[in-house]
Amino acid sequence: MKVNNFMLLLVCTGIVMSFMGCEKYLDIKSDSKLLIPGKLNEIQGILDDVGQMNNGRTPSYAEAVGGDFFLPTIGTLNQSVRDIYVWKKFDYQFPNDWSNGYLPIYNANLSLELLDKLGRNNKNAVEWDNVKGSSLFFRSYYLYLLTAQYGLGFNSATSGNEPGVVIRLSSDFNIRSVRSTVNECLGQAIRDAEEASALLPDIPVVLTRPSKAAAFAQLSRIYLYMRDYENALIYADKCLKIKSELMDFNTDTDVLGLTLNVPFKKFNKETVFYTEMSTGFGLHAPSSARIDTALYNSYLPNDLRKTAYFKANGLYQQFKGSYSSSASVLFSGFATDEIYLNRAESKAWLGDIGGAMDDLNFLLKKRWRVSAPYSPLTSVNKIDALRKIRTERRKELLMRGLRWADLKRYNKEGEEIRLQRVINGVSYFLEPNSLFYAVPLPADIIELTGIPQN
Repeated sequence: MKVNNFMLLLVCTGIVMSFMGCEKYLDIKSDSKLLIPGKLNEIQGILDDVGQMNNGRTPSYAEAVGGDFFLPTIGTLNQSVRDIYVWKKFDYQFPNDWSNGYLPIYNANLSLELLDKLGRNNKNAVEWDNVKGSSLFFRSYYLYLLTAQYGLGFNSATSGNEPGVVIRLSSDFNIRSVRSTVNECLGQAIRDAEEASALLPDIPVVLTRPSKAAAFAQLSRIYLYMRDYENALIYADKCLKIKSELMDFNTDTDVLGLTLNVPFKKFNKETVFYTEMSTGFGLHAPSSARIDTALYNSYLPNDLRKTAYFKANGLYQQFKGSYSSSASVLFSGFATDEIYLNRAESKAWLGDIGGAMDDLNFLLKKRWRVSAPYSPLTSVNKIDALRKIRTERRKELLMRGLRWADLKRYNKEGEEIRLQRVINGVSYFLEPNSLFYAVPLPADIIELTGIPQN
């Protein structure tokens, strides 16, 4: 009994003391400086937060409407999601691709502002340069992705007048948002990536961090989108001079097993920079999306991608070939297979047909069953080479968020690609160069900022 009374006294004393401590704590005046990162490693910590900077952040609505998959049934989908599926205008609010993309841009701008308060010297130069280069890279990375989704395809004659997205160069949320042109957005993304490339290390400590190779990959991707094939080639080549490895699907240790639901290791040897696509409206989720039947049938029997990328689900095929090492998460970063295809297409466009086919065959042989003879693809002219390279680009880079930008680019060059989806026997079409290629902006952003809607 005495022991119980003693324990009760201790507990009560502790409670009283805690209240006294809280009162003293509340008497202390707040100091906002305690909440602001002021050291290089603390600023680096902002950029290393993969939950805010890498995972589930890249835009996904373009993947949802890009035409590489279909839904066998839409019975459980609400009307808004049905409208998205067939390229009708739709209203949506936070959270969304816009907010997902602008959060890392905000963090990048904040990091640059904090960095400006710290001097660069011989002792901290490497760390300082990495923080600045990483901040610029992230801003470039997401600005381009948002522009490629929400802006119309690039056209040198019209993109100086067509709306892109909002260029944010400050963390001050009081600065009014104004839509810049597609030209201005892509120009800012290029300048940031170029500056980043001069500051970053060739290879990062971890693949969720930017690097010089990633900055060159970014520049190659942007210039390809702009149909500036000369610069796309230059930067693809620069990237591959730093990092050029490809997985051999026959023997590589980064291939866990082609028949497995998760066939590839995360951060495999092809990965240049790692990000993951947002879940968006869920239309493109591997568990529900079924791969276009004609696309699946285009893989030859000895093409190991047919086993690595797909598994049967009912009557159709489901995608499983993400480099995220997850059956449900889609990899959306940079990998060397994309860069080889950038270089091959650029070479073909510029007339180096032999070099283009060499790059393409180098990639495809890594995907071919070793027990079967591989017959290298050949081409007699530029048009034929581009057709073959673009066919393989679609087959190789499936479900990475790239097809939408490619469609816009191809249609600007006159390919006249018409997308079709069917609901209950009724066909819906997306015409080449449709205004829907600039996906609608969130309704709450329109209401809050007054910027014009697509």
